[in-house]
Amino acid sequence: MGDPRKLRNKYARPKKLLDLARITEEKGLKREYALKNMRELWVAVQELKKYRREARRLLSVTEEERKKDAEKILNKLNKFGILPADAKLDDILSLDVKNILERRLQTIVYRKGLARTLRQSRQLITHGFIAIRGRKMSRPSYLMLTDEESTLNYAKKIDISVSQPAATEDKAKESS
Repeated sequence: MGDPRKLRNKYARPKKLLDLARITEEKGLKREYALKNMRELWVAVQELKKYRREARRLLSVTEEERKKDAEKILNKLNKFGILPADAKLDDILSLDVKNILERRLQTIVYRKGLARTLRQSRQLITHGFIAIRGRKMSRPSYLMLTDEESTLNYAKKIDISVSQPAATEDKAKESS
C-alpha cells in the first residue's frame, strides 16, 4: 500500500508579509476578481511562478534539449487560453497574475453573462448552478480550457434578473 501522501500547500506566502505596496496591490486584485481570501491569489501567483521558472530553465539549455519541453509548456498555456498559438518562450516571462485570474471559472462565468457580478458567479458555482459539459462544477478556482468555454452553461434553471419589490412598484405607480 505504501505511505499516505504528504499534502503540501499549493501556494507560498510572501517573504515580506508586511510590505505596504504588495498588500495594496493584492487587495486591489482581490477586490477586482472577487477572491475569497489572499490564499486564492497566492495560488495563482504560484502557478504563474511555476510556468515562468520552467521557461527560464528552458531558455538556459541548448536548442535540442529545449525543443520538446518548450512545445509542451506552450501548448498547455495555449489550451488554457493564457497565450496565443504563435507564442514564444519569452512571452511566458511577460505574463502576470491577471492572465491566470482571467482564466478562472468564476471570472469566465461573469464575463459570459451567466452572472451579474463576480461575487454572484462565485455563489452560483459553489451552489451547483454552473455546469461544464453537463457536469456540475463547484470550484470557482478551476482553470478553464478554451474548448470548454462553449459548453459552459447552467446546470439548473435559474433566474438572475433583478426584480423590484412590490412596495417599490406600488410607490412608482402612485407617483405617476
